[in-house]
Amino acid sequence: MSSGIHSDPEHWSDPRQQRGLAGEEQAIRYLQACGWEIVAHRFRVGRIELDLVARRGYLVAFFEVKTRRGTAFGSPFEAVTGAKRREIVKAARVWMDRHGQRGDVYRFDCIGIVDNKLEHLEDAFRPGWR
Repeated sequence: MSSGIHSDPEHWSDPRQQRGLAGEEQAIRYLQACGWEIVAHRFRVGRIELDLVARRGYLVAFFEVKTRRGTAFGSPFEAVTGAKRREIVKAARVWMDRHGQRGDVYRFDCIGIVDNKLEHLEDAFRPGWR
């Protein structure tokens, strides 16, 4: 198996990668407890990745999950920059084309986890759909 982006999470030694995966797993448990069905985890479009895609009825949310040990470098939500939002929207468009259903309503949410405390920011940003 090649190294880098397509590596197997079981072989990751970088604590940031391990923390990120643990945060995504925590987010999945939280969302499922809130009635969401996880329809994709780490959906890839080239080098771009959607952390989570979840559905609740006709509402489909694309989740960016940011996990931090503390806030010394700012809020996890501050890490979702304009460039990152544009990447998320590009990948979301591909997901919609492949898996979207008539009548679906789409939303972009962020989940920030600091020291295992989860915060869910609904409708965190809106793309300028064209």
